[in-house]
Amino acid sequence: MSEPESVEYADVVVVGTRCAGSAALIALAKAGRHVIGLDSSRFPSDALSTHLLWPAGVAELQTLGALERVRALGAPPLPIAMAVAVGPQYTVRAPYTPYEGIDYAMCVRRTGLDASLVATAREAGAEIRERSRVSELVWEDGRVAGVRYTDSDNVFREIRAPLTIGADGRSSTVASLVGVRDTPYLHAPSGRNCFYGYWRDNKPEWRETAVMWRVDDLLGTAFPCDDGLVLCLLQPPVGKSPNRVTGGVEEFYRGMIEQIPGLNERLSGCELEGKVRSGLNIASYFRRSAGPGWALAGDAGHFKDPVTAQGIRDAMRYGRLLGEATASLLDHTVALDAQLDAWEQRRRRECMDIFQWTNRQARGEPLTPLELELYRAADDNPDIAVGLIEVYSRLRTPNEVASPARLAKVLAKGVTNPASSRVALAKQIGREIRDGAAEWSERRVSLPDLPAPPSQYATKSVTPVHR
Repeated sequence: MSEPESVEYADVVVVGTRCAGSAALIALAKAGRHVIGLDSSRFPSDALSTHLLWPAGVAELQTLGALERVRALGAPPLPIAMAVAVGPQYTVRAPYTPYEGIDYAMCVRRTGLDASLVATAREAGAEIRERSRVSELVWEDGRVAGVRYTDSDNVFREIRAPLTIGADGRSSTVASLVGVRDTPYLHAPSGRNCFYGYWRDNKPEWRETAVMWRVDDLLGTAFPCDDGLVLCLLQPPVGKSPNRVTGGVEEFYRGMIEQIPGLNERLSGCELEGKVRSGLNIASYFRRSAGPGWALAGDAGHFKDPVTAQGIRDAMRYGRLLGEATASLLDHTVALDAQLDAWEQRRRRECMDIFQWTNRQARGEPLTPLELELYRAADDNPDIAVGLIEVYSRLRTPNEVASPARLAKVLAKGVTNPASSRVALAKQIGREIRDGAAEWSERRVSLPDLPAPPSQYATKSVTPVHR
């Protein structure tokens, strides 16, 4: 094993400097810590992402000090949320309840969003080194004590630090090096694949509205974004979509749009710009995310299907909270390890409801009779519509909106509705009971033991993953 040409010291080294990594760097740098971020990319650069930010996500940008920079990219504020269910048709349309003073959503392409976060981290005092690939962790006495990496000049270097944060995505090198990447303790394969593209938007009357359509088992969205574009995301069932990238992806994508009348009308006269992108074989998970001298932020430790658009907000929020929680404890290993554990437990606790609700939305099935009844109720009652939208902004939990008492009321109304089937609703209630029991058990799954560290004199090495 080759030796590094140089060894330097920092308070924290962060691997991956997009949403989660930049948020951690900003918090740590603001606390006066010497922090170094390493990323294999050169910014600005794109990332596979559907990148809608509900008001809670926009508020997180504000907390980090990046909102003004992001707003300058030109993505329009989206003060109106709309969801349409077809079969029969119900429309949920509502303004956003303010979250920390923010009452609008935004859809910002990752090229500009990530570069803005990196610039904000540098402004806060963080050092970020682009085109730098981590290949090894340094271990001392059973603790992660830093990283070894190849810099942009192809020089092999080492950074020693009391804390190493892996924020390097679903295929995290750091997660692999600590032995947790391939063994998530909660894992839910998605029933949907993702296909999205950007369209030159010619519908100014829609530039303030984020819309989702559900037609049979298809799900489609239109989110206005920066540079006069609108993002159109489709999430068809896995069994009805390509399972690999082929030359026919655009044809398939356009065909799916035609099957969603409202979306087809929204995009009429708009022109597709660039290629259609795809996300296949998606799975939501929790990985063990904290150990002696290390933590996993963002998708490196926890990922949710994009169907509910929660990933960017949670990456920034829990990256920031990780930095804030550890900034004063880097010289006290016992207290640091306890705080890392507390941070992991907090993220798990606060994200579990939305994780489970997201997994339900990602099943790739038609709307259930009970879901249709909830849409009908929201179509009739503005308060219910606002409540459903507040779930996306994390102002309410899914259980608060779809509690057993609320479901009973919906069922009671649904059985008198000629469009509803008493038998189908009764079967759905039975399924809700079974799902609730399974989710109750899932919430009580214990964190697994950490993998044994290598010898205190050794380093572990893997081929870096290209993100």
